Amino acid sequence: GDILDDYLRTDGVWILTRNKQFYKANNEKECAEKCEAERNFTCRAFLFTRKKLQCLTLAENTKMTVMFTSTDAVLYEKRIYLLQCKRGIGKDYRGTEAKTRRGIPCQKWTEKIPHKPNYTPEKHPNEGLEENYCRNPDEDESGPWCYTTDPTMRFDYCDIPECEDQCMQCNGEDYHGEVSRTESGLECQRWDAQEPHMHGFTLKHYPEKDLKMNYCRNPDGERRPWCFTTSPNKRWEYCNIPRCSTRSPVSGLGSQCLSGKGEDYRGRIAITESGNACQPWNTQFPHKHGWIPDRYPCKGLEENYCRNPDGEKKPWCYTINGSVRWEYCTIPPCDRTEQGIAGMNNVPVHVPLTEECYRGKGQSYRGTTSITASGKTCQAWDSMFPHRHIKTPDRFPDADLRDNYCRNPDGDSSPWCFTTDPSTTWEYCNLRRCDDHTQE
Repeated sequence: GDILDDYLRTDGVWILTRNKQFYKANNEKECAEKCEAERNFTCRAFLFTRKKLQCLTLAENTKMTVMFTSTDAVLYEKRIYLLQCKRGIGKDYRGTEAKTRRGIPCQKWTEKIPHKPNYTPEKHPNEGLEENYCRNPDEDESGPWCYTTDPTMRFDYCDIPECEDQCMQCNGEDYHGEVSRTESGLECQRWDAQEPHMHGFTLKHYPEKDLKMNYCRNPDGERRPWCFTTSPNKRWEYCNIPRCSTRSPVSGLGSQCLSGKGEDYRGRIAITESGNACQPWNTQFPHKHGWIPDRYPCKGLEENYCRNPDGEKKPWCYTINGSVRWEYCTIPPCDRTEQGIAGMNNVPVHVPLTEECYRGKGQSYRGTTSITASGKTCQAWDSMFPHRHIKTPDRFPDADLRDNYCRNPDGDSSPWCFTTDPSTTWEYCNLRRCDDHTQE
């Protein structure tokens, strides 16, 4: 594969770093080769500037130091050093966890007190024995460990979660692993191929679904990841992806109002727009269906509440009217006031009131503006199209990176967003600073 596949690319940023080496390079691939060959330190990332054709190999990445904007620079970070999870027994774990599962701080691998180590960076230079980070240099079946700073306990294991590319959460819609055979052992057809089976699941039509190579994926909300097969006699089949033993963190309680298509709606409206009562999801009468709650554990299929488990244009439900199979529901949009929604539906809701200004640097701004200063539409924070980035809701859980609303997760001078214009990575938003005398 391409050498750059091992790196996460971010346009227009620079990171502050002490350990770096300068090289001349004609392109990003040449710069990546310099990073792979670096012997002065462990190269975790590199910066490439297009105008100067300059390559900087770096010992740090964005998890270790601060970043700021630089229009001409492109940052490439080695994915392995960004992972805070383990694959299998964690032999290649290079994260920064530095305490044991009991909460005891780890001893540095170079230290000899309180414990004299058998595993040191000198003896095992390729095992990533840096600082006091948890590692697995001896391929222990129980996973990464470290010597502890407790004199009475020589070593202990670390609590490192499993990577989701080795297992799946929910229905595997976020699975990005490399399994490429079906559950019966058939090899998967490449997503960019139309033989032996023609299909519409192409990268062009599904840019955010990571349809790479011939890896199993779940782009359409199926029960679990699947692929087209290379057998002319079997169009498609599910893949055998194990469920993660640790559940994914639940982001909030879901929305009580309609945002986007309402896929995160978790309110209690249970009547369709024409007035039909909804059929409970766990029953098959009067309408038989496949949306069984146990099969789709993360879709919120509780009671008979309106939901959007399949990416329809808005929440819906099956009805208890035998002659009407299903209908859309009327869900109040999130841009109304809390009082208005609560008054209309008599259901408990929590909707932030629209803010059209920000205070200070705007890090506390929680409004719903999603337009930049030049009028461009903002890209959703959990989307990687058209711009790949690392400002994701899971990495910045306190920054309220919902939908495509303007935010300031990194302490910039004012709220901003990535744009949906492929030629403009990001811009500040069309917001004014609040006047001190504005009534809140």
